[in-house]
Amino acid sequence: MPAGSHRPHRGADPGIPGFRIFRIGPGQRFGGWTYVSSGCAGITSADGHGLEFALTARTDDWQHLESMTMNAYYHAGPPHQRLDHGHVVPIGRPWFADSACDRYLISLPYPFGPDFEVSAWDGGHARILWLLPITPAERDLIMNAGLEAFESLFEEKQIDYTDPHRPSVA
Repeated sequence: MPAGSHRPHRGADPGIPGFRIFRIGPGQRFGGWTYVSSGCAGITSADGHGLEFALTARTDDWQHLESMTMNAYYHAGPPHQRLDHGHVVPIGRPWFADSACDRYLISLPYPFGPDFEVSAWDGGHARILWLLPITPAERDLIMNAGLEAFESLFEEKQIDYTDPHRPSVA
């Protein structure tokens, strides 16, 4: 796929009518791959306000599509399963190959800036949150010291969040 281009991927139906995942290739603003869900906001919205998800990675791989679909399916389940900022979701396997990251932190989309977070239209909006791969030790840090402490440490150490073999900040 040419640099900076994107196309929707219609993967396994997670029980969300019209569900799609947009795969956006490397471009001038971001050198990795970005996956963005479409359809979650419609099935889980409250008063026209719902959530979508984004995932960033160094490579284009089917496992990222699987992760996006898995999170969308979970989020679209019963109301007690709704995901939101600060939640941690187990992946059920390493994020990629032999990565120590085996869960996602539902985070603000820091790599893209605040303008990326909200997509508005007449009568509603969707908030786009980032699936940030983290390690078990990082999850423990979040649970014990709080999300803000984790995010500060992550920024301070300037971790490459697209590196599946990155060191843990905890």
